Amino acid sequence: MRRNKQRLRDIRLYALLTESYCHHGWKWTARELIEGGVDVLQLREKNLADGLVLSRARKLRALTREKGCLLIINDRPDIALLSDADGVHLGQDDLAPEEVRRLVGDEMIIGLSTHNLEQAKGAAGRDADYAAMGPAFATSTKAYEEGGGPEFVQELAAATELPTVAIGGINVERVPELANTGITALAACQALCNTEDPRGAAGQFRKRFSERGD
Repeated sequence: MRRNKQRLRDIRLYALLTESYCHHGWKWTARELIEGGVDVLQLREKNLADGLVLSRARKLRALTREKGCLLIINDRPDIALLSDADGVHLGQDDLAPEEVRRLVGDEMIIGLSTHNLEQAKGAAGRDADYAAMGPAFATSTKAYEEGGGPEFVQELAAATELPTVAIGGINVERVPELANTGITALAACQALCNTEDPRGAAGQFRKRFSERGD
């Protein structure tokens, strides 16, 4: 798994998979997103029973391993361990990453959501392997009525040496606004999942982000 941590520097597109936001079924959507160029797939299900989350995680593990995509589980280090996922993503109100590290060991990826400069600066010291930064823009997925904008994302990205993922209200049209903020990757849920063509949406995200010239 150490190689997976090294891969974080090279990721560009990070998809959050929540069935209620999928225009089609979750498994079909997951496969189409990966085929379209998603580097990381996060299983984010807040309202499913634990057994269903684990079952879904194991099915996604088989798919992502076949396709060479990283699998991250939102909030649940226990599900991440039981499904042999590549990592777990934590919010500021979840278990502390330094405590989760004691549970999952050194090899598993730990991601941490950050929402201000202090949190971004402290992420590396809390045993996180990457920092998600947002909300970049207003988003109904987590009920943020406004976001910090490109300048906010740039400030947070400059505050850490960790790989960084911009998140919150990002759609294809807004990719150019974030392309030169120093962010490593872009994350999206509805803009990738709630569409007739997730594969095409992922491809457009990657194309526009690559036009920053790195």
